[in-house]
Amino acid sequence: MKVLNLQCSHAHGFEGWFASEDDFQSQLSRGLIECPMCGDTAVVKLLSAPRLNLGAAEPSTSREVMTTPDVSLQAAWLKMVHQVMVNTDDVGERFAEEARRIHYGEAEARGIRGQASREETEALLDEGIGVMPLPIPKALKGPVQ
Repeated sequence: MKVLNLQCSHAHGFEGWFASEDDFQSQLSRGLIECPMCGDTAVVKLLSAPRLNLGAAEPSTSREVMTTPDVSLQAAWLKMVHQVMVNTDDVGERFAEEARRIHYGEAEARGIRGQASREETEALLDEGIGVMPLPIPKALKGPVQ
């Protein structure tokens, strides 16, 4: 089993486990590997070195050339998105209509999520209805468990 450090074109880092290098290349060429944060399939394998345990590590004086994304920040964001999904009703493409009904007291006040066009979102904001776009990673779009 090969564990590879991968990165999408948006600099989201993640791990992938593959049976072999050929397996990785095959899945990559078929577009089967995607970023768990944004669903991007433009994925590259990052350079990595084997860890050799040769005793006490000497302090490094070199500067990092590449910046790496903060994994704890990505994990916190995914946790927050999951919490939103667990605690809201998915109203799908009826989002703008349902948000208005809730705002004007025609429907029960509750947290909702769904899809709205840019124009619908701007119209809701102009009416004083607080909405916020929230990109949901493809990995979280399935059934909430």
